[in-house]
Amino acid sequence: MVKICVAGAINWDINLFVERFPQIGEEVPVVKITRVPGGKAANVAVAAARILGPGETALIGCLGRDAIAEQQMRILEDEGVVVSGIKVTEDAESGQAYIIIDKAGRNVINTLFGANLKLLPEDLQNKPIFDLLRESSIVTLVDPPVETIQAAVHIAKKHQKTVVWDAGVRSVLGLRKLRKVLESLDYLVLNQVEVKNLTGESDPQLAWERLSTINERLKLIVKLGEKGCTFIDRDRIIDVQGVNLKELGLHVVNTVGCGDAFLGVFVASKAQGLNDEESLERANLAGALKATKPATRGSPTMDELEKYLKSKKPGRVMKRT
Repeated sequence: MVKICVAGAINWDINLFVERFPQIGEEVPVVKITRVPGGKAANVAVAAARILGPGETALIGCLGRDAIAEQQMRILEDEGVVVSGIKVTEDAESGQAYIIIDKAGRNVINTLFGANLKLLPEDLQNKPIFDLLRESSIVTLVDPPVETIQAAVHIAKKHQKTVVWDAGVRSVLGLRKLRKVLESLDYLVLNQVEVKNLTGESDPQLAWERLSTINERLKLIVKLGEKGCTFIDRDRIIDVQGVNLKELGLHVVNTVGCGDAFLGVFVASKAQGLNDEESLERANLAGALKATKPATRGSPTMDELEKYLKSKKPGRVMKRT
């Protein structure tokens, strides 16, 4: 039975590894090139499936009718992701991302959204997709079109599902335009830049205060990269420290997809019945371990996660006053 539905982008990633980023007008040699499956929602679904096992995570998205789509579907099925919620369109080619990664693991990304923009609100009423939304316990939204996000939230809340949204690029739309979505969320996941884009506040606590005027039940998760993450709701603040990879004998290779591994393991942990603090600690570790892998979908398996769980640092919980 499907426990988690993830909706959003499915991309084919072309990764260019370089010593350093070029300046405007400068040519820099490519050290290595890889072509791998990606897309934030697909990455999240795979990360969750590696924790939950086959058949418990479904992906809702859209691909073009092309060779990329055939390869993507095969890879997702091999990962144990349920693909019956993926629409295939004749109107656009499958999404692609062109990613430049320097020797420190930093990245810049240019994306052709393509078929990802063709996942429409009315598609959610199609029986294969609607059944997945109704069957799952957690609906995880990443980067579909905003109208599709609104429709998914409406269906999910009507059927009393937990709704998690990683706002990502949509955060630039601001609180007023996203109010309708924010009113019904259970969890909102942002990085530091997105917190500022959405709320105008750099401080996560001040950001939550602004968000709480729209939805006081909202749980805000702020991803802080190598510094860990912060969780805020109306009762408490949970700070989870970053993972020192050197202490584990590991080092950063590629940070692309770390946030996706974080989100996938967080929702998988919640689906397994873990509390917020435990889920955040596991998610934080998963994001760090992904950084040690060159692949965009380098999220850990359950066995890999358990290997390092004993070394994770417990979150610090503070009551809000």
